[in-house]
Amino acid sequence: MTAPVDLEAEGDRLLGFARASVHPDGGFAWLDDDGRPQLDRPVELWVSCRMTHVFALAHLQGRPWAAALVDHGLAALTGRLRDHEHGGWWASVDAEGPVARTKTAYEHAFVVLAASSAAVAGRPGADTLLADALDVLDRRFWDDDAGMVVEQWDEAWTRLDAYRGVNANMHTVEALLAAGDLERAGRILGRVVHGFARSNDWRIPEHFDATWTPLPDYNKDDPAHPFRPYGATIGHWFEWSRLTLALRAALGDGAPDWMLEDARALFDAGVREGWAVDGTEGFVYTVGWDGAPVVRQRMHWVVAEALAAAETLHRTTGDPAYRICAEQWWAYADRHLIDHERGSWHHELDPANRPAAGTWVGKPDVYHAYQATLVPRLPLWPPFARALAAG
Repeated sequence: MTAPVDLEAEGDRLLGFARASVHPDGGFAWLDDDGRPQLDRPVELWVSCRMTHVFALAHLQGRPWAAALVDHGLAALTGRLRDHEHGGWWASVDAEGPVARTKTAYEHAFVVLAASSAAVAGRPGADTLLADALDVLDRRFWDDDAGMVVEQWDEAWTRLDAYRGVNANMHTVEALLAAGDLERAGRILGRVVHGFARSNDWRIPEHFDATWTPLPDYNKDDPAHPFRPYGATIGHWFEWSRLTLALRAALGDGAPDWMLEDARALFDAGVREGWAVDGTEGFVYTVGWDGAPVVRQRMHWVVAEALAAAETLHRTTGDPAYRICAEQWWAYADRHLIDHERGSWHHELDPANRPAAGTWVGKPDVYHAYQATLVPRLPLWPPFARALAAG
């Protein structure tokens, strides 16, 4: 692919912005639009994990400053973010201690991802952290009967919330692939992609009750929620497409035939129902069950995942249409999302492609954009960290 953006330079530019996120009390801080750490905000577990993962990849790329930042993240994950009494990790902490005491699969999946990447990078303590994180996933979140993870516990692991979510399962697939657990990643992926998505015109239901019955009206009064929006989330279709192809590459000749077909169908649906459907370029955030746009804000992570999926499909099939899509979307990102003046990418644009902050305030992390710069330069399998470690 010939991108209108120098991918290595853009990756380093994103890393340069992210380096300012070091929180003096431990973990990584939320960054504002100018890259200033918001030290008065709680430290979020998902942000700290994603940054630790990104800095581990930077270390594996040979960036000499990155090892210290990986170790800084690991120290927070074994220190202030860890619940040393009950096990697992706090969702967010401030100077006084935990702010959010519930334990959710979404955040814990990122602990596995961060620990896995840090372990591949050879950072001290990462192997132990990874074993601990996988143990918590096994004992607290994995539901073997469902072949999925449950969503949310109280701090003492005594009360399990009835909500079940596909977003947490998607990132669990990502984490399990990074940790080398293809069997469980495949169980989740098969149920969501070849089950929920295929049977619903590729509009993946995101919200379920304890019996895995869809909740189609969930958050209808809060449609632009950052993690649990109402309706179907366009960007996730691209993420599931890429993850399906990654597992397919890992399985080799043993991969089922449906994987490529379903990955292509998810991508096609995302383009058909997401790109410029309101007359202006860019992907809408969500659509309803009839495929019509619901939230028309343009989120940076959706473009990043569309880019990654397009490149992955182009590499898999050789179809030049995917390359053309990627080139078009990189050009869009360069025009509208990449903040050439202040750094990183605008996390949200309004329907006219102007910077906005209705769902996302500031630029909290670089995970999606940075990975989009890596996908065209790495093989489909193994995952990012192991691919970089292999040269």
